[in-house]
Amino acid sequence: MDRYSVIENKNKREIVLLKGFPCIWGKCAFCDYIEDNSTIEDEINKVNFEVLSNITGKYKVLEVINSGSCFELPKQTLSRIKEIINEKKIEKLFLESHWCYRNKLNEMRDFFGVPIIFKIGVETFDYDFRNIILNKNARFKTVEELKNHFDSPCMLVGMVGQTKEMIDKDMEIILNNFEHATINVFVNNSTSIRRDEEIVKWFVEKYKYLDDNPKIDILYNNTDFGVGD
Repeated sequence: MDRYSVIENKNKREIVLLKGFPCIWGKCAFCDYIEDNSTIEDEINKVNFEVLSNITGKYKVLEVINSGSCFELPKQTLSRIKEIINEKKIEKLFLESHWCYRNKLNEMRDFFGVPIIFKIGVETFDYDFRNIILNKNARFKTVEELKNHFDSPCMLVGMVGQTKEMIDKDMEIILNNFEHATINVFVNNSTSIRRDEEIVKWFVEKYKYLDDNPKIDILYNNTDFGVGD
């Protein structure tokens, strides 16, 4: 498992994949990422402290991800991240959270004391597909409701059941409403959700130009940020 990397193309930053406690929701139909969770706090901190020791402050920007939300990282790990932010003079932090923590985001902003770009797994703005098919439990109704809390949506494209029209609408929303977004092209995993190769081929051809858009990070494979396995 690769847990430290440097993103060198767009939005240059260091990124770490840490271990956390179990995801508060943990029922998304497409996700087997939560298998990286643990309930043994000493084990979690040991792994995380070792990973965090790689941070150099090279670009003064750090992204911290785990198999859930940043609120599921142990207090010792969060404190170590804060120390490193001060030691390495980090000026911007990317964190990710589930919708259910939306009213707690300012606690993290106050704790770290640096600007935070809060990412959220939206997957799609189609309410029914997001919450019924994908079982995301992110029950916001409007883009404005989402923007009141989060800065950067993470989208998922290329699943059986998605339509071209649905994806076109998602792309229009992120391009017109957000300063940053991440697009993940779905890769088959151990869940029952399947990749739609025809939709993926269409998306890659139509939206190839987004590779050059500084606002958009596209992951054609799960490990394109250099972390994971």
